[in-house]
Amino acid sequence: MLFFLALFLLFLYFKIARVHKKEEKTTFFINLQHILVVLSALSLLAYAATYLTWYIVVPVSFLFFIITALMITAVQLGIFVDGKPQFGISKIYQFLPFITITITILSAIIWL
Repeated sequence: MLFFLALFLLFLYFKIARVHKKEEKTTFFINLQHILVVLSALSLLAYAATYLTWYIVVPVSFLFFIITALMITAVQLGIFVDGKPQFGISKIYQFLPFITITITILSAIIWL
């Protein structure tokens, strides 16, 4: 179960990072987060290849890919109340460090 949670957060992180790269300037800390998440992603994929069957991982990955894409697109289009945005993409960017830490911890825990 932790693997699938980490996989969902991984896809969410990559979608947010892609939008962040297009709209914002990257810094050293953002690049460091990206490297850390890529290493965690490789760890997750190695775990999936070792312990899980591919016909479960591939459809779930595709499903997570679509869900996260729709979530980020909905936030980009905007959630407006009385003409004012309630939840913007800039608030999502603030969650990147927390998502990075969570992905890293989960990918370390599943190998224990």
